[in-house]
Amino acid sequence: MTRSLRVATYNIHKGVQGLGPGRRLEIHNLQLAVEQIDADVVCLQEVRRFHQREARRLPRWPALPQADYLAPDGYHAVYRTNAVTRHGEHGNALLTRWPVRAFGHEDMSDHRFEQRGLLHVEVEVEGVPLHVIVVHLGLIAASRRRQVAQLGRFIEREVPAGVPLVVAGDFNDWGAKLQAPMEALGLADCGAQMGRRPLTFPARLPLAQLDFVYSRGLHVVEVTVPHGPVWRRMSDHLPLIADLRF
Repeated sequence: MTRSLRVATYNIHKGVQGLGPGRRLEIHNLQLAVEQIDADVVCLQEVRRFHQREARRLPRWPALPQADYLAPDGYHAVYRTNAVTRHGEHGNALLTRWPVRAFGHEDMSDHRFEQRGLLHVEVEVEGVPLHVIVVHLGLIAASRRRQVAQLGRFIEREVPAGVPLVVAGDFNDWGAKLQAPMEALGLADCGAQMGRRPLTFPARLPLAQLDFVYSRGLHVVEVTVPHGPVWRRMSDHLPLIADLRF
């Protein structure tokens, strides 16, 4: 039985950075970054399935959907749409080196101005089931509280009690105000368990933690955030990496 599990969460900002003439495609660098992180499970937010206008404007736009393009050799990619826009769509994705047993999606949109969702994937780690939920919560505090309540109902309905569970993603949670309601669901903040607050946003000068890994039935070994010029340019968020043990 594998005793360790590395989980990463990363908001990739649709694989594009910059404004106006300086707008640039970062998806190729993100592919290398995902490979370098070397996580067993990678939870991604703001992942494009396609975008017709960007594909025309930006050279070297991948022919594959971004989730499939980012998946290292031998990994499985699962993607589900959260938001449909005029020229394309984007959502959450999960990449894993372990076999995928089942997956599903639930709409978490709290109002008509934001399209949000959760991605639920069950993977098999050497015969042991692990449930992973990828989330991208709303920009309004009241919406986030309602979305956490919805998450709780989803877990009660879809995830067997006592089975190891990871919930990771961009919580948009300024000041870790959702930590208490998440703990009420039986989920522990991995960063808080290590006694620190790993800052992930904005990437150029991190001042806040918006990205979290919560777990149930797993022991936290380490939590890290990569830093440096390359990481600062690929997205407006930095990735958060949690090393766990069954």
